[in-house]
Amino acid sequence: MDLQRKQFSLEIGGRTLKLEVSKLAEQANFSVLGSYGKTTVLATAVMAKKDNDVDYLPLTVNYEEKFYAGGRILGSRFLRRENRPSDEAILSGRLIDRALRPLFNQKIRREIQVVITVLSYDGENDPDFLGLVAASTALAASDIPWNGPIAGVRLLKLKDKDGFVLNPTNEELKSENTEFDTFVAGVNGKINMIELGGSDAPEKNVASAFKEALAPIAKLIDFQNDVVKSVGVPKTEVAVVEPDEKLKKEVAEFLKGKLEDAVYPVDANGTSVKEKQERGLKMEELRSALLNNLASLEFDGKSLKQASALFDEEVDVLVHRKLLNEGIRPDGRAYNELRELYAEVGVLPVVHGSALFVRGNTQALAVTTLAAPGAEKLGETLDGEKKERFFLHYNFPPFSTGETGGFRGPGRREIGHGALAEKAVTPLIPKKEEFPYVIRVVSEILSSNGSSSMATVCASVMSLMEAGVPVKKPAAGIAMGLMSDETGKYKVLTDIQGPEDHHGDMDFKVAGTEDGINALQMDVKISGVSVEVLEEAMAQSREARLKILETMKKAIPAPRTETKPGVPQIVTLSIDPLRIGEVIGAGGKVINGIIEKTGALSIDIDDDGEVFISADNRESAEKAADTIRNMLREFEIGEIVEGTVDKILEFGAIVDLGGGKSGMIHVSELKNGYVEKVTDVLKLGDHVRAKVIKLENGKVGLSVKQLDS
Repeated sequence: MDLQRKQFSLEIGGRTLKLEVSKLAEQANFSVLGSYGKTTVLATAVMAKKDNDVDYLPLTVNYEEKFYAGGRILGSRFLRRENRPSDEAILSGRLIDRALRPLFNQKIRREIQVVITVLSYDGENDPDFLGLVAASTALAASDIPWNGPIAGVRLLKLKDKDGFVLNPTNEELKSENTEFDTFVAGVNGKINMIELGGSDAPEKNVASAFKEALAPIAKLIDFQNDVVKSVGVPKTEVAVVEPDEKLKKEVAEFLKGKLEDAVYPVDANGTSVKEKQERGLKMEELRSALLNNLASLEFDGKSLKQASALFDEEVDVLVHRKLLNEGIRPDGRAYNELRELYAEVGVLPVVHGSALFVRGNTQALAVTTLAAPGAEKLGETLDGEKKERFFLHYNFPPFSTGETGGFRGPGRREIGHGALAEKAVTPLIPKKEEFPYVIRVVSEILSSNGSSSMATVCASVMSLMEAGVPVKKPAAGIAMGLMSDETGKYKVLTDIQGPEDHHGDMDFKVAGTEDGINALQMDVKISGVSVEVLEEAMAQSREARLKILETMKKAIPAPRTETKPGVPQIVTLSIDPLRIGEVIGAGGKVINGIIEKTGALSIDIDDDGEVFISADNRESAEKAADTIRNMLREFEIGEIVEGTVDKILEFGAIVDLGGGKSGMIHVSELKNGYVEKVTDVLKLGDHVRAKVIKLENGKVGLSVKQLDS
C-alpha cells in the first residue's frame, strides 16, 4: 500500500521539526504526524456531518498519552491498560485547547474533535509544543472552518543569565537555577495563550519572554502555511447560528431602556449594587420577561434559544460600551479597584491548618494536612514514576454558584485550576531537609464569582502558615480582565467578576510574592492581545497583589513556629546507604520490630540513607532513632560502653548494649582477683559499665576490671 507520504521540516530550537501528511488515519478530516527529536505525535481533526442542537461550539480537544510511547507498561498489577488520563495529560490537552479554541467561529454547531496521540516519547522533548503545531496544521489544512494556523513555543529563563532557552529539553527544565519557564502561543504578532511557572520572576523579564516568543511563533506559522499550500483542502461551508431579522428586532425593542438597569443596578441611594445574587437576579428576571414576551408572540422553542443568546450578545455590547466609553463597571468599581477583602486563619478545629479568604462573592476555604514522608503522592507519567511531597487539590461544588449538580470527582476545569494554584505555591514550600513532612492542601470553593483559583492561592498560603509550615514568603493571586474594540481601544480591569468575566476579552491570572511572579495563565476570547497590553496587565496585577498580601499579613504575619497537636513528630538521621538492608531486615522484620517496640508510626528511608521517623510524640520517635543508631554502631577498642546484663553463663556474662548489639564479659574480666562464680559479681538485670577490649568476627569482648587502665 502506498501511504503517499509528504514530509516537511523546519529547524527550530536547535532540533528538526518534521510534519508528515499521509493516508494514516485517512478517515479523519485531516491528520498530521509530527516529530521533534524522537518524540512523535499524531494529530487528527474530525468534524461531524450535521449540526448539534446546542447553544455553544461543541469542540473537544483530547490529549492521549500511551505508555508504550516511552517503552513502559502501566505499573498497576491489575490495570495495565491506559484508562483515565493522568493530570499531566489533562493539563496538556487544556493547554492546546486554550490556544485553538479562540480561532473558531463560536457560532458553529457541528461537533469538532481534535485528538493528539503521543506515539513515541524520547524523554527530552515535551510533546506539548509538537502537539500544538501538529494539531494546528491538521485543522488549517483540513476542510474544517478555522482561522488558524497558530503556534506556540516554550521559553526557559535561568537566573543571572541573559536571554532565553527556546524549547528547552526536560533536563534543562529541571535546573535549580530556573527563574521561570513559559509556554506562549499566538498568531499575527499577538498572544492568545500563556502558561508560566516560576519563582519570583520579575515582570520585566516575563514581558521580555513574551516579546522573544513572537519571532519563532511567526516562523512556525509561516512553515504551517507552506504545508497548507501544498496539501491543504478547501474549507467546507458550514452554517452558523444566525437568528432571523424579525427576532433580532423584537429582542432589541424589548430590551431598549431595560437592559442597562438590569446589568448596572443601583440601590435606593443610587449606589451600584455589588452583590452577585441581586445583580444576577435582575438580569435573569429581564431574560425571563423577554422569553415570555416572545412566547406570547408565538416564537418557537428554537427561536427562544436564539433569543437567549441574543440577550447575552446585547449584554456583551453594553458592557464593552459602558466600560470603554464611560469607564463604568457593572458594580461601580474603578477599573483598578479590588472588591472587599477578608482573611481569617484557624477557622476549623482538629485539622492541622485552615484559612478562609474572601474577595467579594468569591470564598475559598483551604485546609492543610501534614503527614510522614511515606505518605508521598505516587504517580506514573511517560517520564516514569514520580513522588510528590506537596500537592494541592481544588474542589468546586455546585452550591458555590447557587446550582445543583452531581459529585463525580474533579473534572478538567478543577484539575486545571488546582494545578495553577499548586504551581503558584510550590516555590514557597521548604525543602525536605528543612521540613520533612508531606503536605496536602485542599481548597474548598464555598462561593464563586470571579477567579476562585487565585483565591485558592491566597487561602492555601495562609493555611500553610497556620499549620506551621515555614513558607519562604507569602504569595497571592488576582485575575485581570480586558475590554477592547475593533478600533484598538482597550481597558485592563482588576479583579474581574460576573459580566466582565463572561463577556470580557481576556482572563489573565497572575500569582506571586511581593518580589515577583510564581504563576501566570492567560486565555482570550479574541484572536490575541499585544505584549503592551500584557505589560499593563502585569503592572496593574502587581498593585492588586500587594494590597491582597497586606490583608493576608494582618490575618497571619508569619508562619506559626510550632505545628499543632495531632501532627506527627518527625525525627531524622542519616545512615550509611550500604547498611539500609540491616535496618529493614528480611521481609521488613527488623524495621517493623523497631516500630512495634518504640511506638513509632512509621520509619521511611531514602536511597541516600536519610531516615525519617514519625511518631505521635517526640519521645517515641527519638527512642526509635536511638535504636537505629545503636544497631548500626561500630565499637572501637578502648571505648567505654554501658548496658544491662542479659544472660549469665558459667564463664561470663552477656551484656545487652542496645540496638541488637551485645558484648561478653569473661569471668576473668569481672574484677581484679579471683572470681569463682559470675553470680558472685553480677546478676541478671544489673546495669554495668565496661570497656571494649576485643573485636573479633562481630563479637565484642568487654572488661570491667580494665575500666581504669
